[in-house]
Amino acid sequence: MRTLSEASLKLSSVGFVVALFLAASNSSYAQVALPNFADLVENNAPSIVEISTTKSVSGRSAIGDDEIEELLRRLNPGQEPDLDIEGIPEQRQRGAVGSGFVISSDGYIMTNNHVVADADEIQVTLNDRRVYDAKVIGLDEPSDLALLKIDATEVPYVEFGDSDSLRVGDWVLAIGSPFGLEFSAAAGIVSAKGRSMPGRSTYNYMSFIQTDVAINQGNSGGPLFNLEGDVIGINSQILSSAGGSNGISFSIPSNVAMNVMEQLRDTGAVERGLLGVRMREVDYALAEIFNMEQPRGAFVDDVQIDSPAEEGGVLIEDIILEFNGHDIEHFTDLPFYVGQYRPGTAAKMRVYREGELRDLTVVLGSSPTNSVAVAEPEVVRERNNPLGFRVSELSDELRRVTGLSGVQIAELNEGPGREAGLLIGDVIVSLNRQEIDSADKFARVASNLPNSGFVPIRIVREGQGTTMALELDP
Repeated sequence: MRTLSEASLKLSSVGFVVALFLAASNSSYAQVALPNFADLVENNAPSIVEISTTKSVSGRSAIGDDEIEELLRRLNPGQEPDLDIEGIPEQRQRGAVGSGFVISSDGYIMTNNHVVADADEIQVTLNDRRVYDAKVIGLDEPSDLALLKIDATEVPYVEFGDSDSLRVGDWVLAIGSPFGLEFSAAAGIVSAKGRSMPGRSTYNYMSFIQTDVAINQGNSGGPLFNLEGDVIGINSQILSSAGGSNGISFSIPSNVAMNVMEQLRDTGAVERGLLGVRMREVDYALAEIFNMEQPRGAFVDDVQIDSPAEEGGVLIEDIILEFNGHDIEHFTDLPFYVGQYRPGTAAKMRVYREGELRDLTVVLGSSPTNSVAVAEPEVVRERNNPLGFRVSELSDELRRVTGLSGVQIAELNEGPGREAGLLIGDVIVSLNRQEIDSADKFARVASNLPNSGFVPIRIVREGQGTTMALELDP
């Protein structure tokens, strides 16, 4: 009986402990219960819009050459179809549906550039089903943002929040029109900050917010809210192999959008500053070589001649740690922050040089992306070479920004170049171990290549240099 009694007492004690644990767990669960987004959606949905576009295409483009060829064969059996025909009327083609949001009571609307670019007509549908024709105030391709205007007053609008205050793990909510399902809401968390998208542009001025919100086609241009109901991002891209949500979406930070919006509203265009350095990541090896406690910052590989960086005292092998009050953790942070300031801005920088911190001031120049149109380089056509591609001179802007000296691949046909993996836009800096600084030099070197065998070619692609082997046919 005693043993049984002790056992019962022990079981009772265990039960009491378990009960306390469950009570504590329930209490903790109550404290971390999922947020209710109903009020947030109800308060902000009237400010969300659906955007549809229409553009004119030639009748031939709308129908397609294959369809025309088949039609001519049926109408004229036994004759070869002649596709050199005129008189096919233009067709009105409806574009993809996107999203947007009202940012002021007088009808200014923000969306993505790719939603409305090249559109002839833009229609905006408000939450209350009113439909307006929209006018483009300004487009900015580098940030993928557009500012529209509708002829309306006293329209409900949203407020911008501070995207810099976001933390990984914060709850966020998107409202938009995925696949044309208008005014749909989806929630998730911030997965990462400071994401860059390789291959977007030669001048990467974007640092995305990554979330796991279910963003799909049609959500582009819609807002991303924090729990306070402020817009802290504009949904722009998804990473997907099938075109649908895989839980990886990217949004433009609101602080970027506010800067772009103000400039588009004031002038219809966006100007960005230029520093004039070529840089790379500070890895563990560089940090050890330069006696840094931990890898961080942007390592200066080159300083362009007569650039703002050179005039401000930046040197090769400087490590930029701060730019105008912004910490530079990764080298991709630097162009993002530089792009937030206009040309002529006097920006303060902190660099790590020879084991010491130094403070510099640079006056930013003007980025080549500020030009409305950049003339296409003239292709050097009268060049005979066995490589299967043609080259063009580098533009002055590209030479100034990248510090490169070479030629750019402008046309690529079948041949050793294509087989080696070269791409249009690659910058050739040496061929057969001879430096290339002009199209004339390239032509001379190419005309004296051996008849067969392998020759090395060094290129720069998206800021990264690599050497490839060209196999010349015997």
